[in-house]
Amino acid sequence: MALSPTAAQRRVIDAADPVSGRLKGTEAQLAALVKRGLAFRHPRPPHDHFLTPAGHRIREAPAEPETPVPAGPAAPAEPAAGGVFAARVGGEEAVPGGAGPARPREVRSAWQGLLELRRMTHSDGATDRPCGWERKHLVQAAALALEAAGHRPAGPDGGDGYRVRATPQPEAVAVYEPDGTALRGCAVTLERAGWHVGEHTEPRTRARYLLASPRKV
Repeated sequence: MALSPTAAQRRVIDAADPVSGRLKGTEAQLAALVKRGLAFRHPRPPHDHFLTPAGHRIREAPAEPETPVPAGPAAPAEPAAGGVFAARVGGEEAVPGGAGPARPREVRSAWQGLLELRRMTHSDGATDRPCGWERKHLVQAAALALEAAGHRPAGPDGGDGYRVRATPQPEAVAVYEPDGTALRGCAVTLERAGWHVGEHTEPRTRARYLLASPRKV
């Protein structure tokens, strides 16, 4: 069973790459996380450290408030960390990190991190099909594949652009795009990213949409 991290170790976990779980820290910090079952050292060079599933659960759980320690003068406050990267699912008002000039670089970095996570977690090192993280974060994973391929998400007021939404079906998301050509383009992108994709019509509105699920083999 993984041991709970100290406050300092929790900060290292919280700073891990949001997609791949790659960790940065001193050798002592990383070794301590490995000992607690919260990280592992990749066997291939450059032997980076990554969160284990237990480490990912720790990061996704809200941090417990630290007990204040009465002492002398208060230390200067540390600068707040930047927002965690999130792929644009379409229709949201705001996205952590914004949509400024740095956004394409952040999206590319997140996609490359996801491909590395696939390579690490698949026994055959394959990167052409989704990994366990994607199956647990279906909407985010599908949206990242679309955004990384250059598709435009819908704005908060709707209009053209993709929207990725959860469905009642296990391991399936719905992708909406009012432009038929763009919808077919989304299908091609998801298929290339390792998803099974089918086009459907809503009975009531007659709107076309994609139903996508991560491919297993």
